Amino acid sequence: MQSVLDELVAKLTKALGSNLVSAVLYGSGATGDHHGNYSDLNILCVLAEITPAHLAATSPVFHWWQQKGNPSPLLLTEHEVQTSTDCFAIEFHDIREHHKLLHGRDVVSSLEVDRTFYRAQVERELRSKLLRLRQKASGVLADATLLRRLLADSISTFCVLFRHALILHGVEIGPRKREVIQKAAERFGIDPKPFELLLTLREGQSSKDDTRKADPIVLLPVVLQAIGTVIDAVDGIDRIS
Repeated sequence: MQSVLDELVAKLTKALGSNLVSAVLYGSGATGDHHGNYSDLNILCVLAEITPAHLAATSPVFHWWQQKGNPSPLLLTEHEVQTSTDCFAIEFHDIREHHKLLHGRDVVSSLEVDRTFYRAQVERELRSKLLRLRQKASGVLADATLLRRLLADSISTFCVLFRHALILHGVEIGPRKREVIQKAAERFGIDPKPFELLLTLREGQSSKDDTRKADPIVLLPVVLQAIGTVIDAVDGIDRIS
């Protein structure tokens, strides 16, 4: 992983020169929870200014990076980083807490994230992802394989959101998904077993017995109920704060 990150930084500095204020690795690559088979390497590029000429300069670099199986880096000016924490409270909370500076100045460690905006975004993301899961599930209920895959693919997103729900409730928790599920079970009273089984399936470590246990028709209502429980816990913060 480090070699490809070094190559990316070399390409970015060649393309952008002194306009590149910093390059930051965030997400699973910065937390130690990265799995080469299915995890992305997420990069934030902070520039002094962003013009069409700078976009053109980064285009071949980003194309190369995407061919490596990663999403295009985020491009923000330093001013945008400082003024966007209310709109992207979850994202900047995570970047601030878990990042690795690859190049330049660290412009994220001192960021302030307003708790009000943070709580509202966590609830909104939980509700919107729940709605999307319901919509997608309704279209694949007749196909157990597709429904199982849908649930397994969604598990990472809900682990992230559960972790933020825990943080809002004063629970200090790292980014490792299984730890998040266990803490969420303790704090919110949800059943951890379906989520642990789906994580095993997602990580490609499941046995035939695990696959048999993962009846998606049985798992779906338990997962939906658990998400609803966490949503209520986040919503309730307004009334107990």
